[in-house]
Amino acid sequence: MEPSTIANIYEVTTEDYDYDSTPCHKGDVRAFGSQLLPPLYSLVFVIGLVGNILVVLVLLQYKRLKSMTSIYLLNLAVSDLLFLFTLPFWVDYDLKDNWRFGKGMCKFLSGLYFIGLYSEIFFMILLTIDRYLAIVHAVFALRARTVIFGIISSLVAWVLAILAAIPGFYFSNIQWESSHFTCSLHFPHQHLKQWQQFQALKMNILGLVLPLVIMIICYTGIIEILLRRPNEKKARAVRLIFVIMILFFLFWTPYNLTLFISAFQNEILANECEQSKQLDLAIQVTEVIAYTHCCINPIVYVFVGERFRKYLRQLFHRLLVVRLAKWLPFLRTERLERTSSTSPSTAEQELSNGF
Repeated sequence: MEPSTIANIYEVTTEDYDYDSTPCHKGDVRAFGSQLLPPLYSLVFVIGLVGNILVVLVLLQYKRLKSMTSIYLLNLAVSDLLFLFTLPFWVDYDLKDNWRFGKGMCKFLSGLYFIGLYSEIFFMILLTIDRYLAIVHAVFALRARTVIFGIISSLVAWVLAILAAIPGFYFSNIQWESSHFTCSLHFPHQHLKQWQQFQALKMNILGLVLPLVIMIICYTGIIEILLRRPNEKKARAVRLIFVIMILFFLFWTPYNLTLFISAFQNEILANECEQSKQLDLAIQVTEVIAYTHCCINPIVYVFVGERFRKYLRQLFHRLLVVRLAKWLPFLRTERLERTSSTSPSTAEQELSNGF
């Protein structure tokens, strides 16, 4: 088994390094991954699936897709769900030490993983720009922040994510290795190192440098406006998106940097087996941290988004309590039904800032 689940996809680590004709055996690193990753990823899958489905239901149930922010939040949840969909297959891969799903699924799931990852990055960038326009260029935002523009920009983000994922889809393949099948990237041998470095650079530019630059520019402008004209309502509108962006960097930056070092290890590190083992172990640990992020956004909405908590309570009332009241007459449904409704004027006012 390869050092880690996504190292299988990137293949920025190798199974053996031949230094002075002595193979570098990494059985202990693989054993560590096979024990650690499946239970953790299973937990992430369950929490992330339930959380993101609830986000989608809240947005659709209360028709909150009448603003650009709500459209981006819905697409962000869909991105996480695409990412989560691949997890059970990688868990099975780690447990069985064998890819059992064939070449087509290897390509499809690898492509889906990258689409989910890149689309999440792009929609967080769009949410940051959306907050910037709403606060710094409020007059222009009245014309630009429309549902039509939200849909068009979302389609563009998905197209860009698919384009960024094409190499991962195209080069993913299965291969028989002694006693089992593997699913990983198989670049042309004559350009192997260049492709590995390109993948690592692309991931760090799109997943770290680009969102960081946009975040610095946008939030610098936002902070200047809020300092000149303090406004609690605007500050609350910014807080949620700011927390989402910060958490993305905290969870993904260690993994991105580890992948970068791994791809350029010949130029950065000495050719020693022990360093290679430590790097593979670092990839596994930082990968766990990065994967956990796909179940974080719904938790952030619960703790930071006041409106999300309110609508989530109403959703549970409508789906559970009101239906239970048919069999349990002592439950007072009238009050619950009243609290689950929102007047059009209030709703329209709340839609502008998402959760």
